Amino acid sequence: MPWYYHVTSRIARVWLRLFTRWQVRGRENIPSQGPLLVVANHVNLVDVPLLSVSFNRRLTFMAKKELFYFRSIGRFIGGLGAFPVYRGQLDRKALRQASRVLADGLALAIFPEGTRSFSGRLRHAFPGSALIALRSGAPILPVGIIGTKRIRGLTWLLCRPQITVNIGQSFRLPPVNSKLTKVELAERTNFIMERIAELLPPEYQGKYGGQGG
Repeated sequence: MPWYYHVTSRIARVWLRLFTRWQVRGRENIPSQGPLLVVANHVNLVDVPLLSVSFNRRLTFMAKKELFYFRSIGRFIGGLGAFPVYRGQLDRKALRQASRVLADGLALAIFPEGTRSFSGRLRHAFPGSALIALRSGAPILPVGIIGTKRIRGLTWLLCRPQITVNIGQSFRLPPVNSKLTKVELAERTNFIMERIAELLPPEYQGKYGGQGG
């Protein structure tokens, strides 16, 4: 529902400006149209609305099914264009929906780690993002989210934490000449995560950093 999307986005912007020092870097790297697969690290539940309002085009999100069990959270992220996916398994329904979003020339956002990293360090990523990118041929836009780790409890409201959204340059995965193997899929998943790691401080790059975390 477009009206709900606009209302939800407005609430998120006001909230961010009141309670955080929010900045976006690299917005000029966002293609203005055409299919786009946005991949980002995931630290806090606020990453979904944060990412949504940091872009100058509408995003559709693939979010873990568990979030939709809570009516208020489900409605909020649903209003921002999210649809559910089962983690840790091949969710063919979610993959088909993701393919439709990209086939329609829209932007799809995914958190490849599949869950939040409470330490802020990149976790092992699931291969879904690479699989979607290879099947669709869509360009990939990496994003590094910094600072949402500080949003815990209530005391953070008193210090207005610095939150930065680093948007990198788009890229495409190396093509696969034959039938995709698990090794090739893992290599391309790592390739995506390394592009995200480049947009994060070294201490948050984990195993995907230049020094191997």
